[in-house]
Amino acid sequence: MIQLFKTNPAAAGMLAAFAFLLGAAIYALLAKLCACDGGCKCGKSAKRQRPEGAVQKPEGQKTQTRHAPPADGSIEIYVGNLSYDLTEDRLRTEFEAFGKVNSARIITNRYNGKSKGFGFVHMPDRKEVDAAIAALSDKEILGRKLKCNVAKN
Repeated sequence: MIQLFKTNPAAAGMLAAFAFLLGAAIYALLAKLCACDGGCKCGKSAKRQRPEGAVQKPEGQKTQTRHAPPADGSIEIYVGNLSYDLTEDRLRTEFEAFGKVNSARIITNRYNGKSKGFGFVHMPDRKEVDAAIAALSDKEILGRKLKCNVAKN
């Protein structure tokens, strides 16, 4: 084979051109595949859209979105270590013993709808919030001790 290229330089040139075209076609195909979903690490992919309010993080770290404080001016309480059987109505009832509750929600898995074991309660009055947190922290409900504090943004 090497003898062929030594005696016929045109064959060597044709082989080089064929290899170049084959490489260019493969590169174009890969670039098109990477650009379609934006998930490629080659640097050639399409830029992903950032959610509004996302914080810019250094390369290799996750971005997190910040949610705005409650629009009604209430104070948001994080409630963790919830039993997976606890309902939003029961959570609301526990906090209503200490004052007015604007809302109570338990965070669920979007795919199967099961509780993730934490939630948020909104109460308008700071004194009621402090009383509820003091009383309900480490209180056992449905076999789990609650963890309560003012939610951090």
